[in-house]
Amino acid sequence: MVWTALHAKIHRTIRSRHLFERNQRLLIAVSGGQDSLCLMKLLLDLKSKWGWHLGIAHCDHRWRSDSEANANHVENLAKTWGISFYLETANKPVNSEATARDWRYQALSAIAQVNNYQYIVTGHTASDRAETLIYNLIRGTGADGLQALTWRRPLTTEIMLVRPLLEITRIQTEQFCQEFKLPIWEDSTNQDLQYARNRIRQELIPYLRDNFNPKVESALAQTAELLQAEVEYLEKAAQELRDRALGMGYEEDSLTSILPLRLNRQVLQKAPLALQRRVMRQVLQQILTDAPSFEHIEKLTALIIAPNRSQTDPFPGGAIAQVEGDWISFK
Repeated sequence: MVWTALHAKIHRTIRSRHLFERNQRLLIAVSGGQDSLCLMKLLLDLKSKWGWHLGIAHCDHRWRSDSEANANHVENLAKTWGISFYLETANKPVNSEATARDWRYQALSAIAQVNNYQYIVTGHTASDRAETLIYNLIRGTGADGLQALTWRRPLTTEIMLVRPLLEITRIQTEQFCQEFKLPIWEDSTNQDLQYARNRIRQELIPYLRDNFNPKVESALAQTAELLQAEVEYLEKAAQELRDRALGMGYEEDSLTSILPLRLNRQVLQKAPLALQRRVMRQVLQQILTDAPSFEHIEKLTALIIAPNRSQTDPFPGGAIAQVEGDWISFK
């Protein structure tokens, strides 16, 4: 086996960030593109050092005419490498990025549960992290959206999603695949500029690289990494503040079923605006069926210092927040 600088980097990353334990079962999501093949080769080469059992999963969205051939290509690679292969095919073509992502994670989780894999591993890179930061920034988001694509996050109580390549750019995965002559399957939809992410990838990132910073992807990925730690800290601080503002008797999982509930304004008034907004977002996340908007959070935050009897217009679902002395009550 040829041991490259990329092998050493990923080995150190897995160890220093505690991404996996030894002798665990890893289900690797392989599309056939350069990032997933790079990931597969790296983990396959590191397998003997960690004692992992590896499996390959491929999700056929059925939105390309060559999707079945793509799935067969990945299956043949799995056979060549002597690795278990699992295929999930959509019942009908999945025709949007968001729908495809949700279906893909559901399919991967189901495969992992049935076959006793503790980890699902994806080939998201620093380039994906940079593109996600730009995409969410353009749409409008806070720090939470800018730090998207984390190293680890639970998909279920028993399965962890892990992304070991978040410090590796797409240029590096391409070079790695060329060095080892890995048979990349080119996805034609990646060239379709009707998708905003493709325009960011094909047009905006190269422009920023050529005119502002040749290492723009790594720079943006580092920004996302910094924001991730700050978001984790702020979320924990906001949870503690929310618990104090709610008083005793309210559990996290019970907020959805307890109306009316009350927030103590005196407790919230002493806190910085950033924490006030996070508390309001956390409460609204428990009450609303959809994610609260910036406007929802702002009108609720305004009640912290509003005159007595001030109230919001109804939130989606009909709940109303009203000032009652030192309290904000939800009805």
